[in-house]
Amino acid sequence: MLPYLPDAWITQLTHNDLRLCVNELHLIARAYVSLFCFSGGQHGAVQPFSDEDASIETLSHCSSFSDATSVADEGGETNEDSAQQDFQYKLKGFIDSTVDKSAKTRQGALDGLKTAMATRILYEFISERRMTITDSIERCLKKGKGEEQRAAASLACLLCIQLGSGIESEEVFKTLKPIFKNILADGSANIQARQAVATSLGLCTLVAEDDILDVQATMECFENLFTRSYAKADGTCPSISPQMSQLHTNSLRSWALLLTICSSSQLKDILQKHLLKLQRLLESDDVNMRIAAGETIALLFELARDIDSDFEFDGWDELCDKLNALATDCNKHRAKTDKRKQRSVFRDVLKAVEEGAFQSETIRFGTERMNIDSWVRKRTYDAFREFVGSGMNYHLQANEFIRDVFELGPPMLVDSATMKAMKISRFERHLHNSAAFKARTKARSKFRDKRVDVGEF
Repeated sequence: MLPYLPDAWITQLTHNDLRLCVNELHLIARAYVSLFCFSGGQHGAVQPFSDEDASIETLSHCSSFSDATSVADEGGETNEDSAQQDFQYKLKGFIDSTVDKSAKTRQGALDGLKTAMATRILYEFISERRMTITDSIERCLKKGKGEEQRAAASLACLLCIQLGSGIESEEVFKTLKPIFKNILADGSANIQARQAVATSLGLCTLVAEDDILDVQATMECFENLFTRSYAKADGTCPSISPQMSQLHTNSLRSWALLLTICSSSQLKDILQKHLLKLQRLLESDDVNMRIAAGETIALLFELARDIDSDFEFDGWDELCDKLNALATDCNKHRAKTDKRKQRSVFRDVLKAVEEGAFQSETIRFGTERMNIDSWVRKRTYDAFREFVGSGMNYHLQANEFIRDVFELGPPMLVDSATMKAMKISRFERHLHNSAAFKARTKARSKFRDKRVDVGEF
């Protein structure tokens, strides 16, 4: 059993040794050893500290004390650099794993790269390896199946978003565009892969296509798909599976996205060719197709009025009747969630067609604000957000290409101290949310059904 030592001795040994000279420390060590040996014979052979041992221990304490401030100053930068190196090491591992023999490993690597590109700005790292990543995506699209092709198509779009609009993204897209179009047109290809390609091809064309004729050719590919969902002349809807309907919906949304970069002459031709026929999609059995068709019609009306403020449409009354019916749809055979979502969208679509109005929305990111004040801006924002997801606010802050698309100017540099000072307290945030909830409830109560269920007598 260890001998009992007074607290003052322990304190002197552990806390005051930095202020003692070598001789005093040597004496205290000898006293400690002598007491330890006196308490039991089995420890009598223990030798006391030598002068050399004491001096070494004192120097080690002094050196650690003197280096504390320098470590504190350099620790932040060192930790940040090491974390960045570890992150890049993981990314390199993901890139290498995209050519693994195991399909599960390849898909995991694709998902890892997707998450990294969606949540960070990796331009320098990616630009050095863009051809390697492009080759991996091409291989996964050609030889992969289902989910792997879907992940590869999404990764291709994120790669173009990271590289921005320029020669680098154009080279990537020229390699992948033929593969995208082959998968999209191949009826025997995996339906999930075709759905993903329909979405990715639209945004990649917006970002990386430099020839307006090629844009028009891509739009024709989309037209060949979503026009198959048009209702027949007698009003009957074609029999289409839910997965095929989702493919047509994705094609329509990508087609609408490319409408935002068409010239005035192209828009006039499209309005004459498609605006009347798009009404047939409002009769689709798929709620997502009906919503996509309504938003596309609102977008076309907005673009047409930008060209000609006195734009008139021959089937305007019939169209407004259909939109009003969908905005007040009460059919019992449809799900409540579908009817609620449909009514909310078509109220805005009806206002856009009748009055040219748009329900604006404000997006907050960091210290900045962005207004979604048009159907063109909404379609573009939704397209980017579909791929970037929760990292959209970060890309709005730091991605120069996305900031250029939304006319936000160069990225703003705000230090951490300013960001911390601008944050509101939890109590203030609670009060703000409560007030917003009350205002939202009052606004929505105007559109809610006030009828009460009455039981049978």
